[in-house]
Amino acid sequence: MILASASPRRADLLHRAGFRFEVLPASVEELPAVPGTAPDVALRNAERKADFMAASHPESTVIGADTVVELDGMILGKPADPDDALRILMLLSGKRHNVLTGVCIRNASRNIRIIFTDCTGVWFRPFDIDTAKLYMSRVNVLDKAGAYGIQEQGDMLVERIDGLFSNIVGLPVERVAESLRLIGEEPEESPHTNEKESAHE
Repeated sequence: MILASASPRRADLLHRAGFRFEVLPASVEELPAVPGTAPDVALRNAERKADFMAASHPESTVIGADTVVELDGMILGKPADPDDALRILMLLSGKRHNVLTGVCIRNASRNIRIIFTDCTGVWFRPFDIDTAKLYMSRVNVLDKAGAYGIQEQGDMLVERIDGLFSNIVGLPVERVAESLRLIGEEPEESPHTNEKESAHE
């Protein structure tokens, strides 16, 4: 099995679910973020990653995933710099946003293609610019969509969530594991329980 992602967070989630796999990041250019198209962008990027890797590894089951943060129809990606990160955090303050992850599971030789999108609602508590700057001083926000990681000082920002925690981290691993079992890919180890140790991307 291949995880077509460079994200250590996705790899950690899949490992904790008990699966054995190889990490081979897919070298594909992600689609641009167009307002109002978050689910489609996430799913199409996931498909592009899985298809790219499945073409050269047709006998393997390949998992592609892409996570985006959406606020009022606007897609928030990884910040370009600290100023952009601060801008994003202040946009999210006191509001609900959605974290969407597109997933594509491919096995070319078996003609298997499973695609889905998972959505988790996240409510940020109201906070001021000083709180945002304090958060940024404690967490590397530049490698995270939405400029935050829920498990990294997340209580400073997050009030509550509606949906899978793992999806915010970057992979709705419960749904992925269920899909893998349906095609005969069983975990080789007992699942580990402490999944709250990562950040979405």
